[in-house]
Amino acid sequence: MSHVKAGGATRQASPRPGKRRGIKKYGGEVVKVGQIIIRQVGTRTRGGVGVGMGRDYTLFAMRDGVVSFFTRLGKSFVAVK
Repeated sequence: MSHVKAGGATRQASPRPGKRRGIKKYGGEVVKVGQIIIRQVGTRTRGGVGVGMGRDYTLFAMRDGVVSFFTRLGKSFVAVK
């Protein structure tokens, strides 16, 4: 006796919207105080001079200037000069 089994529930519901994370201002771009530079999960990139970190690890400019990315001891940093 052949028959088709009943279809089960889908494991994943409808697609969810993205969180819009990532780099918002790249190296060499001019920023003003309070502008977001990076939205991230955890400290993938750390803040240097002129950069603050929010509760959700968002990096933002604490002064007017130009964004610069650099690495030190294998860790990436962003600064506003």
